[in-house]
Amino acid sequence: MDRDNRDDFTFARLSDLKLPVTFRISQLEGIRKPHTFTEVLDNPELRFHGVQSSTLSDLYVTCQLIADNKPLTIPFRTSFKAFKSSYTWNEWITLPIRYCDLPLSSQITFTVWDIAGPRAAMPVGGSTLRLFGKKWNLRRGKHRMVLWPGVEADGSLETSTPSKLANQDEMGRLEKLVKKYERGDLPKNDWLDKMTFRKMEEIHAAETEKSENLFLYIDLPRFDFPVIFCEPEAPIASSSAAPATTTTTLATVTQAPVTPSIASSFLNDPNLWGVVDPDVANENPVEDKHRRLVRSHRSSPYDRELKPNAKIRDELTHILSYSPSQQLSSEEKDLIWKFRFYLARDKKGLTKFLKSVTWRDSSEVKQAVEELLPMWTEIDTDDALELLGPSTVDSRVRAFAVRQLSRADDDELMLYLLQLVQALKFESAVTEQRSSRSTTTAISYDDSGLTDFLIARGVKNTILGNRLYWYLMVEVSLEDRVMAKMYGRVVFKFMNKILESEGGSERRELMRRQGLLVDTLAKRARELRTSKDPRPKKIEKLRSIISDPKNNLSSMAPLPLPINATIEVTGIIADKSSIFKSKMYPLLLNFQRSNGGEYALIFKDGDDMRQDQLVIQLLTLMDQLLRKENLDLKLSPFDVLATGPLQGMVQFLPSKTIAAIVKDHGTVLNYLRMHNPDEGSVGTSGVDPTVIDTFVKSCAGYCVATYILGVGDRHLDNLLIAPDGHFFHVDFGYILGRDPKPFPPPVKVCKEMVDGMGGAQSPHYMRFKNHCFTAFTILRKSANLMINLVALMVDANIPDIKHRDVHEQIQEKFRLDLTEEEALKHFEILLNETSYLTVVFDRIHDMAQYWRS
Repeated sequence: MDRDNRDDFTFARLSDLKLPVTFRISQLEGIRKPHTFTEVLDNPELRFHGVQSSTLSDLYVTCQLIADNKPLTIPFRTSFKAFKSSYTWNEWITLPIRYCDLPLSSQITFTVWDIAGPRAAMPVGGSTLRLFGKKWNLRRGKHRMVLWPGVEADGSLETSTPSKLANQDEMGRLEKLVKKYERGDLPKNDWLDKMTFRKMEEIHAAETEKSENLFLYIDLPRFDFPVIFCEPEAPIASSSAAPATTTTTLATVTQAPVTPSIASSFLNDPNLWGVVDPDVANENPVEDKHRRLVRSHRSSPYDRELKPNAKIRDELTHILSYSPSQQLSSEEKDLIWKFRFYLARDKKGLTKFLKSVTWRDSSEVKQAVEELLPMWTEIDTDDALELLGPSTVDSRVRAFAVRQLSRADDDELMLYLLQLVQALKFESAVTEQRSSRSTTTAISYDDSGLTDFLIARGVKNTILGNRLYWYLMVEVSLEDRVMAKMYGRVVFKFMNKILESEGGSERRELMRRQGLLVDTLAKRARELRTSKDPRPKKIEKLRSIISDPKNNLSSMAPLPLPINATIEVTGIIADKSSIFKSKMYPLLLNFQRSNGGEYALIFKDGDDMRQDQLVIQLLTLMDQLLRKENLDLKLSPFDVLATGPLQGMVQFLPSKTIAAIVKDHGTVLNYLRMHNPDEGSVGTSGVDPTVIDTFVKSCAGYCVATYILGVGDRHLDNLLIAPDGHFFHVDFGYILGRDPKPFPPPVKVCKEMVDGMGGAQSPHYMRFKNHCFTAFTILRKSANLMINLVALMVDANIPDIKHRDVHEQIQEKFRLDLTEEEALKHFEILLNETSYLTVVFDRIHDMAQYWRS
C-alpha cells in the first residue's frame, strides 16, 4: 500500500480474527459517599455495607457477554484484591469465544459489587458496553464507562445502563481527543503534549471532585488497523464431488449459504461447545478406586523389597530433579508410591513422595507419616524449607522439617531466619482456621514445634535472638490483625523465655532501649521529612536534635544496634550526621562505637524496607554459596533491617555513584586511579592490580545476582563503587522482572562498568565473563533453595512478590528445563546482548536527577 496516498484505507475483517475476546478491567474512579447518619438510623443494616468502612471496601466486578438478549458466556468476576489508596484491578479477562464468532449486537455488561453484610453483596452500579460502533467497527483502546448507581448492568438490546452519558462532560470530550491522538490522527509535539497532559490531569482531578458519577475504566486490545464486522463467507459446495446420496442435502445447503458457515464454525470450535462441569473439582470415584487398586498399600511386605530396574530408576531420577513448583502427574505419583520404601534412602525423594500421598485417604496418610517418615534419611535445607510452606498441612511432616533444620548452626540459621518467621503463618497450631476444618482424614493439626525451636535458638544466641525480635516486631505492626495477634503471642513467649535465662532482665532492657531508639529516630525523621524547611536547615535541625541531651542520642549507655547486634554504640556524632537529597530525606547517622570506631547507617521513614531486606538476605546467601566453592566475588551485602512496615535502617558504605564518578572524574578508571595509583603496574591503566581485581570480581558477582533476582530500575545513581574497587547495587524497589523502564536488558551491565575494566576487548573483561559463567553454574545448583526461600515470602505483603508466581520468575532465570551446558550458553547470549536503550535511559535519569536537585 502507498502510505502517501491518503485515499487508501486499510482495515481487517472480523471473520479473520481468530483470537479470543479479551479485555482488561482497569480501575474505578469517582467519590463514593457513605450513607448519612439519618439513613443508617432508619435502616441499621446499612452499617454493614462496605461503603461505611473507614478503609476502601472489597469491591469486585462481574462481566458477561450478551447478544440479542441472550447470554453467550457465563458471568466472569475479578479475583479478590485488597485496595489501599484507589480501586485499581488491572486484571485481564479472557472470554471463551473468538472475535470472529461475535454477533453484531454483542455487548458486555459490567457490574461493580460491594459488601452488603454477611454473605451478601449489593450492586454499586452497572454499565453496558457495545462491542461494535455505529459503523460496524470493533471498539478498541481505553474506555470510560459511567456506572448507573445501585443497579445491575442491563444486557438487553435497548439497555437502560448504556456506557456513555447522553450529555458529554469535559473529561469525556478530552478522552475522545486522546483516542484520536493515540491513533495518530492528531499531530504530536513532545514539549506541548507534556504540558497538555499535565493540564488534563488537573482538569480530571477537578472534574472528579465535583462529579456525582462513578466511572469504570476498561482497556480493549489496540489492533493495528480498524476491525470491521464481517460474516464469514460460505464455502461453495460442488454436487459433482459429492456422493449421490447427499446431492439433495448439498443442494439445499447451497440455497441457504449461511447454514454451512454456521455449522462448520460451530461444530469445529470446541471452546464454543464446552460444557461447564460442576463436579470437575470433585474426585472421580472410578479414578479413586483405580488408584486404590494400583497402589494396593495393603501388600506392603512386597513393596518393602521392591527395587526399580534401570529404566524405572532413570524415570525416578528425572522426577526427583523436578523444581518445587512442578506438579506431578497421576502416573508419576503412582510410580513414586510404588517405590516409596526404595526412595526412603534418597534425601531428594521426600518432597516428591509427600506430593504423591493422597491426604484424604487415612490409611495412606498413616503409612506415609507414621511408618515411612521416621525411617527417611536426613534431608537438605532446601527441602526442609519447602516442607514448611503453606502446602504442608500435617504437623508431623512440619515437625520432621524442623528437626532437620535443628542440625544447622546459628550462622546458617540466620540466613533463613526471615523465611522461618514467615513460615509461622502456616502453622496449624497458630491459625484460627483450623477449628473450621471439616476433615475425617488422619492428618494431624498439632503444633509442629517451629515456634519453640526459633525461640530456643534465639534465647541461646543473642545475635540471632536480636534479629528474631525485630523480624517478629515488624509482623506485629502489620495491618492483618489476626496474624499480628499471633505474632504478638510469639513475642510474649520469647520475652518470657529470655527473662528465664541467665542475664535475661539485662538483655530484655537492651531490647527495650533499642525500641526506644528506633521510635525516637522515626519520630524525628518524620518531623524533618514533613517540614517545609530547605535541606541545609533540615540538617542543622537534625544536628541540634542529636546534640540536645534531653533526647539521649549524643550519649547513651552501651547499646547493641538493632541492625547488627555485634556492633555496640555509645551515641551519635552530631557533626558527622546529615540528611540525603532524596524524596524521603533519609537520615545519615554516624554512631560512636564502644571500641573507639564508628558505624554509619541510613535511617529511612516512609519507605518499605522489607523488599531491600529480602534482596540483601538473598545476596548474602549467594555470597556464602560461592565462597563454599572457593569463589570470592567480593560482594558487599551491607546490613539492612526493616524496623516497621514503613521504616528501617541500612548500613552506609563510603562510596560514590557511577553518575557522580562520571561527572567528577570522567571515567571509572580515573576515579580508581585517584584513590589507588600504581604507575608501575602493567595492563591496569595505572591502578593498583588488587583494586582492578576487586572491581572485576564484584561486577561479575552483582551481574549474576541481579539477573537471578530480576532486579529492575537500574541507572547510574544506584550503581556504586567504593574507593577500594568494590562495586555494588542499592535501591531494590523493583525485583523479579518488574521494571519501570521499557525493554530492560535481563543482564545489567552498563558501558561505564565495561570501560572501568579497560573495554570489551581487554583481558579483564574476559575474566569478568568467566567469573559470571562460574558463578551462574554454582548458584544454579542451589536453585531450589532460592526458589523455596522466595516462595515462603509470598504472604509477607512485599510489593513485588505478593500475588505473583515467584516460582516461575526464578525458574525462568535458571532455565532448569535445560542442561547445565545449554543454560550456560543461554546466559552467555544474554550477557553478550547490549541494549542501546540502557544508555539512553541512564541519560534521561541523569537529567531528572539534575532538575530534582
